[in-house]
Amino acid sequence: MIIDTQFANAFATDWIASWNAHDLDSILAHYTPDFEMNSPLINQRMGIPSGQLRGHAQVRPYWQSAFTAYPTLHFVLHEVFCGVQSITLRYTGAAGGMVAETFVFNTDSLVHQVFANYA
Repeated sequence: MIIDTQFANAFATDWIASWNAHDLDSILAHYTPDFEMNSPLINQRMGIPSGQLRGHAQVRPYWQSAFTAYPTLHFVLHEVFCGVQSITLRYTGAAGGMVAETFVFNTDSLVHQVFANYA
């Protein structure tokens, strides 16, 4: 499945708005219940060497901790890249640095794998 710009831009707009509203239920609605989150921050903040979490139950407290650490968290979207079954968003993250996050979608257009990369 090739991701088109209309889908990618709609996803990006809604995903950024959900984060900026600090609405975890809305954020998690973009993901399958068993999705895989990969980020070096998981290792840094939670001490998990693989940098990987699986599913809503594991990711929810990790993301909730971001709202605690950054009570004025606000993402700024810069670019949306389309690919095969995936999109990458480049945005200003919670700490003010650049983030490139790649989302891999299933056939139901839900995210089942994520890779977060930081400048």
